[in-house]
Amino acid sequence: MRNDQFEMGRREFVTLAALSALMPGARASELAGERLAISETFGPIRKDEGKEPIEGATWYVASDINAGFVHRFAPGWLAKGTTLAADMLLDGNTLATFLVELHEGEGGRVFQYAFGAMNQCSFRVHVDLDLVNQNRFFLRREGGLLKPMCLGDRVDIDKVDRMVFLIRRKSTEPARWAMTPFHLVSGEVERITDPILPKGPLLDEFGQSAIREWPGKTRSVEELKVRIQGQYERAAKQEGPAAFSRWGGWQAKKLGEGTGFFQTHNDGRRWWLVDPDGYAFWSAGLDDVRVDCDASFDGLRGALKWLPDANGEFAGAFRAGRAGGRGAAAAGRGGTAAAGMGGGMGGGSSVNYLAANLIRALGAEGWQEKWGRIALSEMKRLRFNTVGNWSDIQVARAARFPYVRPLGFRGAAIGTVYRDFPDVFRPEFAQAAAEFGAQLQDTRDDPALLGYFLMNEPQWGSSKEVPAAGMLFNTETCASRSELTRFLKTRYSGDAALAAAWKRPVTFAQVEKGKWTGVLEPQAQADLTEFSVRMVEHYFRGLSDACRKVDPHHLNLGMRWAGVPPDWAVEGMKFFDVFSLNRYAEKLARDQSEKIHSLLKRPVMVGEFHFGALDAGLPASGIGQTKNQEDRAKAYRIYVEDAAANPHCVGTHWFTMYDESALGRSDGENYNIGFFDICNRAYDAMGRAAIATHERLYQVADGKAAPFDEKIEYLPKLYL
Repeated sequence: MRNDQFEMGRREFVTLAALSALMPGARASELAGERLAISETFGPIRKDEGKEPIEGATWYVASDINAGFVHRFAPGWLAKGTTLAADMLLDGNTLATFLVELHEGEGGRVFQYAFGAMNQCSFRVHVDLDLVNQNRFFLRREGGLLKPMCLGDRVDIDKVDRMVFLIRRKSTEPARWAMTPFHLVSGEVERITDPILPKGPLLDEFGQSAIREWPGKTRSVEELKVRIQGQYERAAKQEGPAAFSRWGGWQAKKLGEGTGFFQTHNDGRRWWLVDPDGYAFWSAGLDDVRVDCDASFDGLRGALKWLPDANGEFAGAFRAGRAGGRGAAAAGRGGTAAAGMGGGMGGGSSVNYLAANLIRALGAEGWQEKWGRIALSEMKRLRFNTVGNWSDIQVARAARFPYVRPLGFRGAAIGTVYRDFPDVFRPEFAQAAAEFGAQLQDTRDDPALLGYFLMNEPQWGSSKEVPAAGMLFNTETCASRSELTRFLKTRYSGDAALAAAWKRPVTFAQVEKGKWTGVLEPQAQADLTEFSVRMVEHYFRGLSDACRKVDPHHLNLGMRWAGVPPDWAVEGMKFFDVFSLNRYAEKLARDQSEKIHSLLKRPVMVGEFHFGALDAGLPASGIGQTKNQEDRAKAYRIYVEDAAANPHCVGTHWFTMYDESALGRSDGENYNIGFFDICNRAYDAMGRAAIATHERLYQVADGKAAPFDEKIEYLPKLYL
């Protein structure tokens, strides 16, 4: 947030009443500690009338984003406590997200704690002050507190002199919420496990939103059964396009005899993938082809109109038949360290209503196999040719349908130095890398495997600091700090030279061990950036070599960077066969793909993109929003066909096959991003768009047809 945002709109000075006890029934204990008084408000925000759902709360309405209020206090005051906490409830039925900012004076560094709010459900936001070191990115979701995360700068608590609270994202309608004052608390803050639900249950018996109405909402078990049973009956008859090879390649363009595995090829005009039989291949993929609509209900049991019996016929709707875990399929994007996002994002009790709905329609015995037939039939109907990341790869393998697979570096034995960056200079790293590569043993000879992703959007890649700098402030001793010390000794003759260059009283011994605070000067930043290059190169060389040793056949598809990597990170990516990025935008920017290609001389693949709308019963659109389903479908065509026309791009994979739960998955995401809803109902407009685009995709990629480019309106993104 810019400092000049404090000047937005008319400033209004407000005084709030002190927090009293919570609602009778004691959903959580009264917040102790010192109350923060609001010094001023900014932007289009006002108090509102109405009965407060939380005792001691005040209603606020914001008609635009970047509106909120400021708490001022003396530098060092926050050091008296451990946590900033307040109770909240968001009105309406669409997502809103907020920021808590801690500022080091006017124009100084700013730490940001971002979170989203579930509608019609009270929750407690708590900012633990040890987060300001930025050693964690994603934090644990708690009931109605959705996807909390750390953004912005690392700050020193002793220098912070103000806290800013503001609304970050909302729908086109004003956002209305109730909240108590923030308190500075010492010690543990009690969590809310029995929230206030002013509208009653939030999910109906099918896992759909109970507080919204929309066309296409499933109304009965009979309707559900007819739909899903019909899909199963049609599954065996579905064929792929006649123009496609058996692997989904283009029969009109053969690029060689084929090696029996997927390869990359540049024909002098553009990059292609090549299928195992030698035909040109452009990967149109769908992520999360699995039964994945988990609703996380930790502390939210009252939000469910119906909870299936975990010990009866609906045991398959729970992990290992229990009410807890990530559902019937393996953990998905952001849910586990294996997905590259690190821990702390969620977990706990969840129920998979998609699985429950399939069991209703297909029976408790054999429903997974029947779903697999339906899923691949629908993939063929929609002309997709790749089962994307976080999918049930056994379904794809059995059908010899092209697929990719994710890998996950856990490395618990070697530890991490900053966020999820491992201590790669420990001797044990070589063994950890070998164990990482061993994951590929079971698919090394499978021609249907297109390739593998090393990881997904690592947390260290989302930091404003390079890994070596973050390491100094968060890990007091490790092998990588010892290696950093050796690196610096090749540059500086002694402690005095190092201190002079870094403009701080520092010794090599302090670089190697000990706690750091303060701000790094430019030369220190430059040295740490250069060492970070070495860290990343050592990391990715080790993982890539280990994978190649086990599996010499398949493509290393990279690590799904969130956008374009900074120059310091690129050196380590030269070991990839394809550079993958998750790019949420109207299109894959041509200048970005050209920059990546100029740096790496590798083709580009989009691992994730999507668009959503607010007309299908979900509270959020996802990381791209259109006004309705028809425009969502057009947005798909625009993105994919523009990417196909890009000579550096060899594929796009849509995230995901199914909508997310309206109650939120383990971290809280609750987006309309599927080709199918939680009742396995296909979005017809999306289906028509996919068929139209995929049937002309190869002509577009070969320059024989212009990409679809109808003008549509894109709305502000509404996501966590």
